Amino acid sequence: MNWGKWFRVALVFSVASIVMCGYADSGSNNASLPRIGPAPGFTLTTQEGKPLSLFDLRGNPIVVTFIFTSCRSACPMLTSKLVGIQRRIATDINPRVRFVAITVSPEVDTPDVLKAYAKAHGADLRSWAFLTGTPTAIEDVARRYAVFQKKRAPDDIEHTFLTSLIDAKGVIRVQYQGVEFSEDEFIADLRALAR
Repeated sequence: MNWGKWFRVALVFSVASIVMCGYADSGSNNASLPRIGPAPGFTLTTQEGKPLSLFDLRGNPIVVTFIFTSCRSACPMLTSKLVGIQRRIATDINPRVRFVAITVSPEVDTPDVLKAYAKAHGADLRSWAFLTGTPTAIEDVARRYAVFQKKRAPDDIEHTFLTSLIDAKGVIRVQYQGVEFSEDEFIADLRALAR
């Protein structure tokens, strides 16, 4: 599939996701959140060098996003925002929420590099997993989450900023596009999923 067609497919999925997010009533319960569809499964490698699958995380609300450590613009902003959200929910729902950041630059982002990135951002690794894998595995999981990516070099990647909230049964319930979303709305959706 050429990049133009792939970008259009990803854009349509992302727009549909944003529209569905708009219908979510963040102040209400889990049942009122939309059901976008089953979250695509994966088995990747953590910052500790251990395998982790989406199935391993079932039973908890899960936040899945895509980043790369050499990014100098939106990735560190998104990571910092999600770490801030993790800290804000620390006293009530944090132990039940798992945060997953999947690299789109596996050639550069080894487990050791991801671990250093996590520590630099103050991520609590009891609740966070930073994942890498083979280029083929990463390309596959990004495509199945409708994350467009175009590599000019391993450390120069254009990609979609799409963060998915997945319920305890493995269903994508809400997706956030970009980095400018409301933290309060995001936390309200996580609380709804935790209920």
